[in-house]
Amino acid sequence: MDGLDVDPNKRRISLGLKQTMDNPWDSFAEKFPIGNAVEGEIRNITEFGLVVGLPGDIDGMVHLSDISWNQAGEEALEIYNKGDNVKVKVLDVDVEKERISLGIKQLSEDPFTVAGGSIRKGEVITCTVSEVSDGGIEVKTTGGLSSFVRRSDLSRDRSEQRPDRFAVGEKVDAKVVNFDASSRRISLSIKAKEIDEEKQAMKDYGSSDSGASLGDILGAALREREQQSAANEEETDEEITSTDNDDSEAPLDGSSEPNSSD
Repeated sequence: MDGLDVDPNKRRISLGLKQTMDNPWDSFAEKFPIGNAVEGEIRNITEFGLVVGLPGDIDGMVHLSDISWNQAGEEALEIYNKGDNVKVKVLDVDVEKERISLGIKQLSEDPFTVAGGSIRKGEVITCTVSEVSDGGIEVKTTGGLSSFVRRSDLSRDRSEQRPDRFAVGEKVDAKVVNFDASSRRISLSIKAKEIDEEKQAMKDYGSSDSGASLGDILGAALREREQQSAANEEETDEEITSTDNDDSEAPLDGSSEPNSSD
């Protein structure tokens, strides 16, 4: 034991046992530097996160914000139980304060960064409706990112700004009006996409200044799309017909034509 204090007046000597042993927080920091992974048992679940037992009979904390990339802390907390074994990543070790910060979500890459790498502000992307509410629709991108399209962004026409026009599982195209990787937020607008399409139609087929109405301009654009689609279908039918004719002209038994001299 180490002598901590001597009080002659009271004839008292204070001794310490733990001072003769290695500091477990020092030992943990040496064995598991920041960035390393370690496994432990969940000893307690609090409003702040998970208390995880670590080697050396010490505890570390997984804060609510470090449990999941995609779920809110309280929601992510529900899948864990006291006594569960979990794998965690060491985020910080404060030996003086005897505090260890751990993370679970840091064991994998941020899906927002991975999936959002190909998304650019201003482009149009295809999404799938995952939820419909009075305020708008929740959608998911092909990379699995979630975004909420507000009611006012569902259409340029006010009468069409109705969430009930959409169904869960339906595919929709929307323009990326904002993409912020730091705040992990992607903002989408169907209305902005429609406005861009109208501007492009005016550019390609004339303007209202030339006497054409917006309906005439958009109608011309729609008719051209339909004509192009019909032309593509005709080409496909002709190819199929040509292939069928070639097959019918060939002898069924594979023999050559009879010799005229026979």
